[in-house]
Amino acid sequence: MTRAQNHQPAAAVSGPSTVVDRPLKPVSRVNQNALENIEKLEDDLWAAADNLRANSKLTSSEYCMPVLGVIFLRHATNRYDAARLQIAEEQAAGKMPKRPLVKQDFIKRRALMLPKEARYDELLKLPKGTNLGTALVDAMNAIERDFEPLLNQLPKDYDKFGNDLLEDLLRIFDSAALRTAVETYSGASTNIS
Repeated sequence: MTRAQNHQPAAAVSGPSTVVDRPLKPVSRVNQNALENIEKLEDDLWAAADNLRANSKLTSSEYCMPVLGVIFLRHATNRYDAARLQIAEEQAAGKMPKRPLVKQDFIKRRALMLPKEARYDELLKLPKGTNLGTALVDAMNAIERDFEPLLNQLPKDYDKFGNDLLEDLLRIFDSAALRTAVETYSGASTNIS
């Protein structure tokens, strides 16, 4: 039972202060959508874990880092896309000159300037039959090559997985909730109060 349901103070306070029992604020529509997206994300994560347990013959300790690497690529692509959109808006408004983009343009916007082979949408476009393990390793190597603090830090053991399993994994993390996660889960829109 919640505090609002039983109308009890949150905690007893000693001394001259008194506790005021305030009803809980209703969750706004934006926050409700964020909660639904989080629940969808949780469902997607469990689906991925179930798929890996059933089809990879690996233990969770063996597949956790590669899965986190795929999630990292999804997030890095989201940040990259958001930064490109912001840059385009700034250029259209005359706040930024139209010129070839450089790494610093993205870092300033808390994003990596991802090489094409490291963008999530490019991985999804690969033709059927492409070795996705190799493509994911190439993506990780490209990021490490272009962003030195990540050198030798990203997972590269995707050869343990079959192509069908990797394709399923990439598709699971391509849900609408995850494609828009940078907008949905950062900033005030997730402030539930």
